[in-house]
Amino acid sequence: MSGTSLGIGPRLFVLAQYVTPQQLLTRLVYRLTRIRNRLVRNATIRWFCWQFGVDTSEAGRPVPDGYEHFNDFFTRRLKPGLRPQPEDERALASPCDGVISQSGRLEGRRLLQVKGWHYDATELLGGDPALAGTFTDGAFLTVYLAPYDYHRVHMPLAGRLVRTAHVPGRLFSVNAATAAGVPRLFVRNERLVTVFETACGPMAVVLVGALNVGTIGTVWQPEYRAGSRFPTSRDWRGDADAPQLERGDELGWFNMGSTVILLLPAGAAEFSAGLAPGTRLRTGQVVGNLSAPAP
Repeated sequence: MSGTSLGIGPRLFVLAQYVTPQQLLTRLVYRLTRIRNRLVRNATIRWFCWQFGVDTSEAGRPVPDGYEHFNDFFTRRLKPGLRPQPEDERALASPCDGVISQSGRLEGRRLLQVKGWHYDATELLGGDPALAGTFTDGAFLTVYLAPYDYHRVHMPLAGRLVRTAHVPGRLFSVNAATAAGVPRLFVRNERLVTVFETACGPMAVVLVGALNVGTIGTVWQPEYRAGSRFPTSRDWRGDADAPQLERGDELGWFNMGSTVILLLPAGAAEFSAGLAPGTRLRTGQVVGNLSAPAP
């Protein structure tokens, strides 16, 4: 589907985002979602659950009184055991709950956004051609997290953090209508690039910000704030504090919903059959297997 095939409703929604003061709106939402007043908090959480059909039975704490504010609920953890990891050590696990936007092979360094539209891995990863080159002809998986989804991101494979890059940008929505209406969406939006060294080589997990996503958090830095003007990066190689995470360990979370993009090198893994756009995933679900045995 191309941008020209959108209906008038989605088209107007996309056009409106170009003139919306995205950063201002996002800062406002940041403040509103952290109001601790009990009446405001409970009313907001209950309305949200009703509006989006949130499965509150999975929440790790009572809803709504178990949460300090709306964002605390939005980034909720689940009850233990609800997202088990695969038993096979060679299995590649879904990093999050959500719906597949696209998956498959890179064409050189190009990733598919929607039919007919591509974007470049060098731009996605913050402008580092050497890093992007390690994923040439590799595999990618793009997962969209809807408002009702569980919004924590987990490790698809065990790995040691070797690089982070916080890349400033716009804050377009990342739903299907916007993905089909905004060229190069994922390299225009603000994003956090995380790169890990794994048993199958480098693995990139990119957390893409979106409208109302005021911050992205990780287990090593609780808040990467939206609205920064300049990119920041850190090389963790040789750093004794570099996180070593196992498959299934929590990596980070979105403060409001967005998209996760997973990149693997050529020949590192084979995705499972049937990972078509629109396929619903749950954290820990098998999405592929390593091409070589895990150590």
